[in-house]
Amino acid sequence: PPTWSCRSASSPPRPRATPRSSTSARSAPATSTWSAPPSTRPARRPRWPVPPSRPSSEGDAVRDIRITGAREARFDEILTPDAIAFVVRLDDEFAGRRAELLAARRERRARFAEGELPDFLPHTKHIREDESWRVAPPAPGLARRRVEITGPPERKMAVNALNSGADVWMADFEDATAPTWHNVISGHLTLIDALDRRIDFTADSGKRYELCEEPATIVVRPRGWHLVDKNVVIDGRPISASLLDFGLALFHSGRRMTERGHGPYFYLPKLESHLEARLWNDVFVFAQDRMGIPRGTIRATTLIETITAAFEMDEILHELREHSAGLNAGRWDYIFSVIKNFGARPEFVLPDRAQVTMTVPFMRAYTELLVRTCHRRGAHAIGGMAVFLPSADPETNATSLDIVRQDKERESIDGFDGSWVAHPALVETCRAAFPRSDQLDRLRTDVVATAAGLLAVDRTPGRVTEPGLRGNVAVAVHYLDAWLDGTGAAALNGLMEDAATAEIARCQVWQWLRHRTPLADGGVVTADLVEDMVEKELLSLKPERREPVRELFRRNALASGLPTFLTTAAYARHLV
Repeated sequence: PPTWSCRSASSPPRPRATPRSSTSARSAPATSTWSAPPSTRPARRPRWPVPPSRPSSEGDAVRDIRITGAREARFDEILTPDAIAFVVRLDDEFAGRRAELLAARRERRARFAEGELPDFLPHTKHIREDESWRVAPPAPGLARRRVEITGPPERKMAVNALNSGADVWMADFEDATAPTWHNVISGHLTLIDALDRRIDFTADSGKRYELCEEPATIVVRPRGWHLVDKNVVIDGRPISASLLDFGLALFHSGRRMTERGHGPYFYLPKLESHLEARLWNDVFVFAQDRMGIPRGTIRATTLIETITAAFEMDEILHELREHSAGLNAGRWDYIFSVIKNFGARPEFVLPDRAQVTMTVPFMRAYTELLVRTCHRRGAHAIGGMAVFLPSADPETNATSLDIVRQDKERESIDGFDGSWVAHPALVETCRAAFPRSDQLDRLRTDVVATAAGLLAVDRTPGRVTEPGLRGNVAVAVHYLDAWLDGTGAAALNGLMEDAATAEIARCQVWQWLRHRTPLADGGVVTADLVEDMVEKELLSLKPERREPVRELFRRNALASGLPTFLTTAAYARHLV
């Protein structure tokens, strides 16, 4: 079928700028030749030509912009010529710096592999020690964040989340969304329909879904800096998925949010340094100026879910201070980051992931420092995810809710201002744990930050067990199966799992294999043992899905080196 394509006149790409600090970034090629890999899924519908963009007053270079995703009903409401021109302009402006920062990530990881450990940056000590600066005050709709519910921007889940009684709904284009073209663009339709109050619908079951009078504040999480969207190709290279998600959300939903006085607001995932926060801040400034929105209207909460970002929390808030809405503690991705960077070292071998709770020393050091850093700067500190799903068994439900209650009460005692849940049934339990609108007055001056504390992984109690290994294999296999089917938030064993869970699961398998870790039940972790577990799990999948899942598991958990992310190769090869 024909692709949407055009030879359009628009502004030429700006020269590729270098980051303002060159401490950790080295020059890297800004673009690369891209060709579509073979796909295991057919396109849904015929494609159509993209209308040419209007020439820009800043230049008249001819551009080759191709949208290769399938055309579906109402997609032209999102992929308008002006919207496409806006996201292309964002990519032109910032793709070079993005590439350099991704190169800096690779260089830092290589240094870690050679024995280097992270520490607080000496050249930003003045920022950490300066008591005078604060982030912007809470924006309308973000002053109270006791409960935030997260999930993919899918129509039914959106209505349920907005009606849940939570203060905030995070519409997640990242870990909770398998980034098919359908999911991405229909997600933006969900956002504009919710903002226009035309999201009500009747399901095939006959159940009516209607938006309540006072829905939750909407916050959008775009995909991380490391990801691209292969369905939008600019001069032969795929667009940054971060800039596509952000740009479309700002162009369409941001205007509506601004008119209503709430937003546009974002969550920023997977940041590894303050330079990446600086890039986001520059994107915000550029985009606001471009659209005629006052600077500081955009607000963003940064997820501290990488070990390197934990050492730069002050700096991240400082870079975003005009646009910052606080920090969030992302548990599974944080542990995944520790293994990804230091998993080859025996002192960083972790026990079963169920035993790596938020109370173990290195996790407690990280969360307490997060609260202290936020409140010292007038920013909200948001706690981690509760992922339990309702059960038909009353006893199971009671046990799950008690676990959630204890977890949220611990966060409240520690000083967090609110926390995340994955299901509406958990909203009231979470809210009860946070009786105040915020706890910004709790400065946690008792917390002393040390590099040794953040890296005290070897003080984590627990054992590696065969059930723990089997559980990791099962989660990785079944999540990959769901993800390849277009589901990013999957109900597995009574829990709402997303890509972060699959990442920690496959990383632990890789780490235990590398170190031939002894099992508490006897024996050691071997490739043969893992392969046997994988084959047993594959039997429950559809026959046509077994080989793709097997191949992806082997590539991401059984290889000698640990791939940086689980979903990058899977996206390139399998999703459309």
